[in-house]
Order: sequence, then structure tokens, then C-alpha cells
Amino acid sequence: MPKIRVLVVDDAVVIRSLISAALANDPDIEVVGVAAHGRIALAKIPQVNPDVITLDVEMPEMDGIATVREIRKTYPNLPVIMFSTLTERGAERTLDALAAGATDYVTKPANIGSVSLSLERLHLELVPKIKLHGRRALAANGTRPPLALVSLSSGTRVPSFVAAPRVPSTRPVEIVCIGCSTGGPNALAEVFVSVPRDQPVPIVIVQHMPVLFTKMLAERLNKLGSVHFYEGAENQALEPGCAYIAPGGRHMEVVAKAGMLRLHLTDAPPENSCRPAVDVLFRSVATACGGAALAVVLTGMGKDGLHGSKLLHEHQAQILAQDEASSVVWGMPGHIAQSGIATRVLPLTEMASEICRRVAANRRATPAQLLIRS
Repeated sequence: MPKIRVLVVDDAVVIRSLISAALANDPDIEVVGVAAHGRIALAKIPQVNPDVITLDVEMPEMDGIATVREIRKTYPNLPVIMFSTLTERGAERTLDALAAGATDYVTKPANIGSVSLSLERLHLELVPKIKLHGRRALAANGTRPPLALVSLSSGTRVPSFVAAPRVPSTRPVEIVCIGCSTGGPNALAEVFVSVPRDQPVPIVIVQHMPVLFTKMLAERLNKLGSVHFYEGAENQALEPGCAYIAPGGRHMEVVAKAGMLRLHLTDAPPENSCRPAVDVLFRSVATACGGAALAVVLTGMGKDGLHGSKLLHEHQAQILAQDEASSVVWGMPGHIAQSGIATRVLPLTEMASEICRRVAANRRATPAQLLIRS
């Protein structure tokens, strides 16, 4: 099998060296070039023919956002992984880059002075994403097995639609819970730009992101003119027409307190290597709301959300999964489809209308109060 060819773009020599060293240790990856800024990178792409580009956000001459826009004009499907600092500005600029067409992102190691720790961080966080997106690029070029074989950790082909054998509950939906990861910020924006403001139920979301990034994401989604978005806070009461995003670095649960649904944040260990984790949120929704929940699993790497979705399925909750064709990575929703628990598997373009239709079903003209399982 061919190695995944990577072009490393960063204005800092130290960072270029660190990334190159981390990637050189992996037999499946080859660094085919480096560049100090975007203009050099654009000139090198046709020369070195990379499968993946790692791209710094802040650079002289041509920064990462401008570079992504130029790359997309000529190479619409070339995977670009942004490399950003874990700061408020870094979060804002990374979200700008994702909106401009970047595929994914990784935050820079906090302590560059410790080479061993930095290399370990890059090995754990950057290398898997390079392999994931690089294999997808090679599959598209016919040099790897079909995409469905590399999108899921199980390595088995997944049909585009699997009907759930259990009949979903006919109880009105009283809460919507959403899980997503790679490609999630843009997917959420596409869904919620079409969701009306007057939703009669609250919405809770886990998007795999670090601290600072989730707050910035909530602020951006709040500008869509859809429901009101918040970064979730401890003991926050859930209100209809509002969406709550789990804060980076903390698990978020839904709990029933004194006849109301509220948020509970925890620092429990990561699940599926994630904190926040979709499974934690979905399990709590199953306990608090049972069959009165609608779960939605959007694009994302891995299988976080699968176990929580199975528990929701046991309670006869409805479960929607994004289809493969519209997903940046069909890992999380693919596992839902493979397990046979999805009520529907559908394209991202149809997700907003399907959510609204199911929330409106079996509902009185006057929005019901939150229905909490006893």
C-alpha cells in the first residue's frame, strides 16, 4: 500500500521539525515537503502531490485561512488539517478556516519546550487524523479499498440504510440530543440555519472540541438567527427554543430536578478518548427522558455515541444518522447505521426538516412542558 504523502506548512521552524519528526516515526506516512507560508505551499502542491496538508493558522505572507480558500479553488477534495494554538484567537481563526473549507484541525502542543511530550501529543492527535483523511484521499484515487471500509474501525462495509427493527415511541419529542465530531461545526451550521427559532423543545449538543473552542462555536451558531445557543453551564435549566453545547474538557449530562431538566457538568474520565463524550450525554438523556427523546448523530470520527444510542433505542427513542455521502467522516453515524438502530439515515440537507417534522409530530398546538420520566 502506498504511504500517505504529507505537506507540512508552518512559519515556525521548530513546529515544522516537530511535525516532521512525529510523522517520520510512522511507517504509513511520508513527509514529502515543508513550507513556511501559504504562497510557498501553493507552489509546492503540484510538485509534491500530497495526500494531506497540515496548515498553520497564523503565518506571514499568506495565512492559513487565505491558503485554504486558494487550495479549494483548485483542489476541492484535498484534505487540509489546521494546526492552531489553544487560545481564544486560535479558536476563532480555526473556525474561520473550517468555514473556508478546511477538513479538520489539531491544537498545537502547549509546551513546545518538551520535545518528548510534544511528539507524544502529535502522535496521539495528529497522526490518526492524517491516516483517516489520507486513506480517504487514497481511496478516492483508487489506491485503497472503498471508503466504507476505512471509515469505520470495524473494517466492515456498511449499507447506506438499515431500518431499525424496534418501533420508535409515539410519545411527543421533548428533547433533541445531537452528537458530532470531525466536520461537525459546519454540519451544525447547515442544520440550524434552517431550524426555526420557535422550537418547542430544548436541544443539547456534544461536539468534540477543546476548551475555548466550544464557547466560540456557540457564539457563532447563535448568529444564525435560529434557536438561542449557549455553552452549557452547571445546573442550567433547559428551555424550549434553546441549544446547549457541552463545554470543552467537561462531560455534560441532562438530569431531572424538581420537575425540570437541567445540565450537570462532570470531570469524569474521558470516554472513547473524548471529554465531552456523546455517550455520556445520550445515556443521561435516556435516563431522564426515555422514549421522549430524539437523538441525532452527525459526521464524526470513531464510534462515540453508539452505546448511548443503543440505550436510547432500548427506550424506543427515535434516532437519526447522517448518511455517508454527506459526512466528512462516516464513523460515528456509520456505526449507528451498522448497528441497525437508526430510525432513518439521511443526507445532511434533509436533517433540519426531519428534526422539525419529528418534533412537531404528536404534539398539541400549545407546546407541552418538558416531559420527564418518573
